[in-house]
Formats: sequence, structure tokens, C-alpha cells
Amino acid sequence: MKPISFKRHRFRAEVIRYAVWLYFRFTLSIRDAEELLAQRGVEVSRETVRCWVLKFGPLIAANLRRRRTAPTGRWHLDEMVVKIGGRRMYLWRAVDDEGEVLDVLVQKRRNRPAALKLLRGLLKNQGVHPETITTDKLASYRAALRELGLTDRHRPGGMRENNRAEDSHLVIRQRERKQQRFKSQGSAQRFPSTHDAVYNCSNHQPHLISRPGLRTLRAQAHEAWAVATAAA
Repeated sequence: MKPISFKRHRFRAEVIRYAVWLYFRFTLSIRDAEELLAQRGVEVSRETVRCWVLKFGPLIAANLRRRRTAPTGRWHLDEMVVKIGGRRMYLWRAVDDEGEVLDVLVQKRRNRPAALKLLRGLLKNQGVHPETITTDKLASYRAALRELGLTDRHRPGGMRENNRAEDSHLVIRQRERKQQRFKSQGSAQRFPSTHDAVYNCSNHQPHLISRPGLRTLRAQAHEAWAVATAAA
């Protein structure tokens, strides 16, 4: 875990941590985060909040990923269309069977090389070998998995079989509308990558666990955030 330096900033580290947490944890704009800070007596411009988000968001996300336990081996892959600068692009996403986001990738095409790039990144970074890989019926997945020698683990199906990945798109759709679409391919890649690390900490599925268990999980999530944002 790498400590984060908050030196040479006008505001205290607690304020910066809180502003970044608000932005990535909830469906808020930069202006919304500014208003919430102002209600708590912290007068800060939205440009400052934006700079905090860009500077500290990726650092915190990297620390959260280092604390993450190994995902399950049952993966779900899917892609969705995003409009960036008037151009049609695709946000590829991989989640496990518990809904934890494994990786996201923004690409200009929905073809075999794009699917191959996503799968190679997953195999390299996740530390586990997949038991099953569930996708929709897009032929690009089949071609990429054939090249990687994973055809026997492929489970092509319809929307119901791949609901885990489909549901995972909804949060990003909400943020895309809140931000009035992504402004560039870089921002479309950067925001989900950071957002998903924070989202994974709070992916508790409260309808499946008891209230005491939910309290324990929430306490663990806050502890993980505190450790990931520890100052140098």
C-alpha cells in the first residue's frame, strides 16, 4: 500500500479524501460535490474539486486494487456503446459472478482484437485462471477465446445468462448522463477505471445478507478507504 502525499495543498487531507469519495461513491457531478462541501462549511471551487478527482482518484483506486481479494473464476464479459465526441465507441467490461468489476476497456471497435486485448489484460492482472467465461453471442469473443485456447471455458448465451455484466453497465450509464457524456476516449477510460475500484468496496448486495452482516461489510469498506487514502 503506497501512502499518498497531500502536501502543498491548501485544504487538509480529510477534506480532499471526503470530496473524492463523494464524487466516486455517489452519482454526483463536480458541482454537486462542491455544494455538499459548502453545506459543511468548506468553501472550495469546483475546479479545485476537479483537480483533486483527477490527481488523487487514480492513486486511491490503485491502493484499493492492491487490497482486493482474488476474484472468483466465473467471469462475465459484455460491451456497451458510448458516444464520445460524436463518435460511436465501445466500453468493454468484465465482472465476476459476485458482481465485482474486474476490468474496463474503451475501444473504437467491437471486434476480435478488442476482445483479445480485454481477455489478455484479465489473464495477466487477475491472478486466477477462469473456470467459465460467459458472454453474449458476439462472434468476436469466440474468435479471441479460440486464439487463447479457452474455447472449452466459453459459455455463450443470451441476455439472461449474462445479467451480471449487463447490470454492471447501469451505474456507468447513470454517470454518463450526469456528466453529459464523456468528453474523450481518455476520460471514458479513466473514470470507470477509478470508479469501479471504489464501487467494488461498496458492492454489498444488502438484500442477500442480514443487517449485522451489512454493518460489518460497511465498516470494512470504510476501513479499506481509510487505508487506501493514508497520508504519507
